[in-house]
Amino acid sequence: MAWWGLHLSEKVQSLLNSKPQIAVETLQYLQNTNTSLDGESNDDLYFLQRLNDSDKAHKVMFRRSYVCGQEEQVLGKMRFERISELIHKNPTWTGHLDHNGDVWLVESISDLSPVCKQKAYMSMDADGNLTLYEGPPNKEKVLKTFFQLDINSMESALPEGVLKELYDGIRIQDIDEYNSVISTFSDYAREHSANVMKRTN
Repeated sequence: MAWWGLHLSEKVQSLLNSKPQIAVETLQYLQNTNTSLDGESNDDLYFLQRLNDSDKAHKVMFRRSYVCGQEEQVLGKMRFERISELIHKNPTWTGHLDHNGDVWLVESISDLSPVCKQKAYMSMDADGNLTLYEGPPNKEKVLKTFFQLDINSMESALPEGVLKELYDGIRIQDIDEYNSVISTFSDYAREHSANVMKRTN
C-alpha cells in the first residue's frame, strides 16, 4: 500500500499512457495572450497607463499562479516607474489593480506548485465530479473541480480496478500525470457522453 501511495498502479499507468499527454486547460494561458507588436499585451499597456495616471505609490503583491496551486508574496510599496521596470524585465508577468488599489503582478506557470507535487490526488467528489484534492480525498480539501463523470460508462469501459483506484484517489506528482488523468477521464465526461448518444441516435 505504501508503494502504491507513491506510484500509479500498472493498470492506471497503462491506461494513462494510451492517452495524449496535454490537457487543453494547461495551455489556455498561452492561447489567451493578446500581444501587441512591441511585446506588451494590450491589457498591460492599459494597466500601466492607469498606474501612470494615478501618480502615487501602490502596495505591490506578486502571485505565482500554477496549473495547480499558487504562491503569493508582498513586494512592498512602489511607484509607477519601478512597477513598469519590473514588467519590462519580466515579460511573462501580467499586472492588474484590485478594488483596493493594490497592484498584483502575476506569473502563470504551466506546472504544478511544489505543494501540489507533494500532496495532490485526483478523485471523484460526492456528485461524481472529477476533482483535484490537496491530500487524500477523504480529507475533502478541494483544489479544483473539473467535470461530472458518467460512472456507468466508466464501469463498462475501464479495466477492472481502475474505477476503485479513482474513488480511493490517484496520486498526482507531476504535470504529465495531471494532464494524463484529465485527458483520460474527459472521455467519460457527462457532456461528452451525451454528445456521443446524440450522434448515434
